Amino acid sequence: MAKIAMLHTSFVFLDKEPALRHLLEEAFPDDELVHFVDSDVLATVMRDGQISSESEARMAHLAQAAEAAGADIIFSACSSLGPAVEAAKSKVSVPVVKVDEAMAAKAAEMADRVGVLATVSTTIGPTVGLIESAAAQQGKPVQVESAVAEGAFEVMMAGDAAAHDDKVIAAAKDMAARGVEVIVLAQASMSRLADQLQQAAGVEVLTSPALGVDYLRKV
Repeated sequence: MAKIAMLHTSFVFLDKEPALRHLLEEAFPDDELVHFVDSDVLATVMRDGQISSESEARMAHLAQAAEAAGADIIFSACSSLGPAVEAAKSKVSVPVVKVDEAMAAKAAEMADRVGVLATVSTTIGPTVGLIESAAAQQGKPVQVESAVAEGAFEVMMAGDAAAHDDKVIAAAKDMAARGVEVIVLAQASMSRLADQLQQAAGVEVLTSPALGVDYLRKV
């Protein structure tokens, strides 16, 4: 039996959007899933508008705590802190997998014009960077456009899921009108809307949870 440590930067995947946690539990029924949460670091990054050295250190500490607890592999659920998670890899000896790595690779492979949609502005840069890096590794040029569904994250955290969904759907329609061939949902918390967004926008929509869990299984 393996111990899988899931890193969180808010409680959204534990109480408001537990689908990713459930997906992991279903995919690894015989393994132990444990959670490590710094519920303030995402708020700090959003307030600062960037990942400071202090926030990077906090993610490293979170990964180190998971390793100290006996984790065989670490799975990070936060896209906004992706660069900090990448840096944390050098601080631990166990494998570290980011939820959106596989999604970025697939987006770069399947489209020349990719749209990145988020509800948190700090997620845009890391996700765009992942897609551009994947495209470079694949040796192909990819144009990446991005947009934030303004106010969606705030209303979700306030408990108004319907208002969140309306804002995300409207943003997806606007992005499709800009001619992107695929829309990438930059946060796993948006994944439950994939079918609705694909129907509303008329383009394929990629989400990170299933792809991320499949990649975790391979690692």
